[in-house]
Amino acid sequence: MKSLFTSKPVQHLLFWIGIFSYFMVTSSMVFYRDYTHLVQSTLTLMVPQIVLAYLLLEVLVPKFLYRRRYIPFSVCLLGAILLLLLGYLFVRKSFFDVVYFDTYNELAKKYARLSIGERFMDLNLFVSKSVLFLSPTALLFTYRMFKDQQNLIKLREQKRTAELSALKNQLNPHFLFNTLNNLYALAVERSKRTPEVIERLSEILDYMLYGCKEDYVSLEKEITLIENYLALEKIRYGKRVNITFEKRSSPSAHIAPLLLLTFIENAFKHGVSEELKVAEIAISLTTEDKMIVFKSSNTKYQTFRSKDSITTTEALGMDNVKKQLELLYPQRHELVIDDRAKSYGVSLKIPAHVL
Repeated sequence: MKSLFTSKPVQHLLFWIGIFSYFMVTSSMVFYRDYTHLVQSTLTLMVPQIVLAYLLLEVLVPKFLYRRRYIPFSVCLLGAILLLLLGYLFVRKSFFDVVYFDTYNELAKKYARLSIGERFMDLNLFVSKSVLFLSPTALLFTYRMFKDQQNLIKLREQKRTAELSALKNQLNPHFLFNTLNNLYALAVERSKRTPEVIERLSEILDYMLYGCKEDYVSLEKEITLIENYLALEKIRYGKRVNITFEKRSSPSAHIAPLLLLTFIENAFKHGVSEELKVAEIAISLTTEDKMIVFKSSNTKYQTFRSKDSITTTEALGMDNVKKQLELLYPQRHELVIDDRAKSYGVSLKIPAHVL
């Protein structure tokens, strides 16, 4: 039954039944001899309505209006209305004014004696009948525009979801590759902390595979992910880096998963990998006034590579995050990157997406 009523022919049939019923219910029997007269009069009016509706929706609108050919559209529409009006007047003159003449009042009888040409030249008649002929078309056109808009929104959402999924698929292998490199370095050194690294990595992978399938996750889960990642990096670099992580989360705050990880990875690349002295990395993640505020800053080796020498992998990671921000927080995020000679900083503000 559901598929039957979602069928376009059935929907259109029900629409015209509704139009017919509306005329039958709202018409006064004072002007009609009996119900047969009312039905015949209603159907006579609906025929040009139906013809004009599908002529417009299926031919004139897609062929002319959508292509911005306004003059041909207007000429064809006017010609169609005039032809339908002429046919309508012919039926009224040759049938109704003969069969039902005795039911007319004096004014109607006077009008019935006019020729088709005289009626056709009546501007008031043309305007009133044009409005009647076009009324159902306006309803159908409005409904079609609404459905087209709904379909467009649905297509955009599907496109956004597909793009976001593709971006996440790019990010996960990138993150995993870097983490496995860390684990490999510890394994080569036969570090006693290797089991801890494996445990941390297991928690991270579990989260990445099963815990962040939705567009937004609890901010507390992201904090746990960051803590696991920082623990791995701390094990890797040891005393070469001082890490501070300030966190203050609201239980209702939600964020796009894995969004901040690239910034943190870059902090270690910029601040530790080529630093001969002790590097400093400061990270804060807080919620303020229904906004998530993320800040990251790190010291940078003085002869650190120029912006032109940034690797493709790093550029991919940063572009990835920027695209995710555009998809998930369009015109609702503030990203500031402060790249100086001795320091590198990131500041990001996004809505807390309270669910």
